[in-house]
Amino acid sequence: MNGAQLRREVSVWEAIGISLALMAPSMAVNINPQGTAGAVGRAVPLAFALATVGVLLIGYTFVRLCQRFHHAGSVYGFVGATLGPRLGVVAGWALLGTYVLYGVVTSTAAGIFGATFLDSFGIWTHQPPWAGFLIGAVALIGVYLLAIGSVRGATRILLSIESVTVALILVVAVVILVRLASGTAPQGHTVDFSVFTVPRGTGVSAVFLGVVFGFLSFAGFEAASTLGEEARKPRRDIPRAILGTAVFGGLYFVFVTAVEVMGFGTDDKGMSAFTGSGSLLGDLGSQYLARWVGEVITIGAAISAFGCALACAVAAGRLLFALSRDGVGLAAFNKVSPNRGTPVHATAAVVIGMWVVVGAIWFGLGARPFDLFVASGTIGTLILLVAYALATIGATKLLFFSTHREVAVWEIVVPTLALLLIGYTLFRNTWPYPTGAAGAYPALAAVWLLVGVVWVLARPAATRRAGRLLIADEGLSTQLRTAR
Repeated sequence: MNGAQLRREVSVWEAIGISLALMAPSMAVNINPQGTAGAVGRAVPLAFALATVGVLLIGYTFVRLCQRFHHAGSVYGFVGATLGPRLGVVAGWALLGTYVLYGVVTSTAAGIFGATFLDSFGIWTHQPPWAGFLIGAVALIGVYLLAIGSVRGATRILLSIESVTVALILVVAVVILVRLASGTAPQGHTVDFSVFTVPRGTGVSAVFLGVVFGFLSFAGFEAASTLGEEARKPRRDIPRAILGTAVFGGLYFVFVTAVEVMGFGTDDKGMSAFTGSGSLLGDLGSQYLARWVGEVITIGAAISAFGCALACAVAAGRLLFALSRDGVGLAAFNKVSPNRGTPVHATAAVVIGMWVVVGAIWFGLGARPFDLFVASGTIGTLILLVAYALATIGATKLLFFSTHREVAVWEIVVPTLALLLIGYTLFRNTWPYPTGAAGAYPALAAVWLLVGVVWVLARPAATRRAGRLLIADEGLSTQLRTAR
């Protein structure tokens, strides 16, 4: 390895911890389905099922790449090694933007859930519209303090938080399903498989707008790849962590979202309550079990969102460190703390970036916390899909069009289908072009990507140097020589 080194101390369970925490299943099922419902109505589980197919196809790319490479820059290293340093830097820049925006999304979600919890307990009633912003901004202070510490400690905290909250949500979901099936549900709701069908009048574009929030819920399943230089057995443990997180996420999201929609009811009244809920499983837990159950889930979702923001900071810090170590980013971020073994300066920079976005929306535009949640989530996901596409193209080139092929030829079907789904999702989110506030989302995503392209073109020497360092890095040079 060149320059500063990260400590190789992460186990497979700790790698799963960062992927699971960045995916934040506890938080995701309590707020993300509302964004999907706004596009597809009752067919929320269908949108999540489509997203699951896409994520498993994309997961193939990351599994295959992580079996060969292990690099703190994740897609920056993967794409740079397979498609060249220019595209590698663009892919890394895209993923960096996604992680920062998802940090905004999840810290804001922590603020929304936290405000709901404080209001339900009478601790802070009659809240101003910016209450969620304030709590989310405070949460980012805790994120920074934990993110600069030992990565093992952070990942263990993340795994513990998610495991407990997910277990509680699954128990509540099963109880709700039993009551729906036995005819003892509130307001006469029953099991209704229409949740897997699209309401009349809903077009294909709307379905794929809803799929974006499905991808948002999964986003981060690949975060373990940023720990490639810190895992004890990276070529075994990182692929296992990524694939295991994706499979679990698919089963979990489809099941829980189906129960949620059926629990609220599939008619107009039920969907109105669904989209207006402050915490989906929290409200259902209060209705179907007991009030305290709902409150526990709400605070659990807030903690889950905090854990996701922490995972975003950990992953983004590693990515910025990797870019800066290779001379593409600023030298100030190319430092590893000798005491903590973590990229403290790079982590501080990404958390400050999260604060800047929150502050700009809070003070500059005067928007609501949920508006920021939707905007940051959509923009981050559109950028992420571009990074996924580049990684998939790079994996296809390496696996099927190099002189040394280690996989069966028929497997090319998997990345091909992944690219088709990614491309169609991006197309349906830009054509017909969305109106209103949503019209700004594709434009801002394009601006972020364009900045990365301009940065690469403006610094050709730095990009060439980054390419040489990528080839020299542990886990890249040997594999590329073999592939060629």
